[in-house]
Amino acid sequence: MRIIVDRDRCVGHGICESIVLDVFEVLDEGYVHIHTDAIGDADEAALRDAVNGCPSAALSIEA
Repeated sequence: MRIIVDRDRCVGHGICESIVLDVFEVLDEGYVHIHTDAIGDADEAALRDAVNGCPSAALSIEA
């Protein structure tokens, strides 16, 4: 599973970070960073919730 961030859309709400803290991190620059090394250990349902919960639709999942 691969998560893609559209930095043009991301405004740093941090909802994804609050759902899966080990994978998502909102940087000081105001957009989310993906910790790709943590994706394999994360709960897939929680990852999908984080992607679907993004209010600016900046996240997507690529299988």
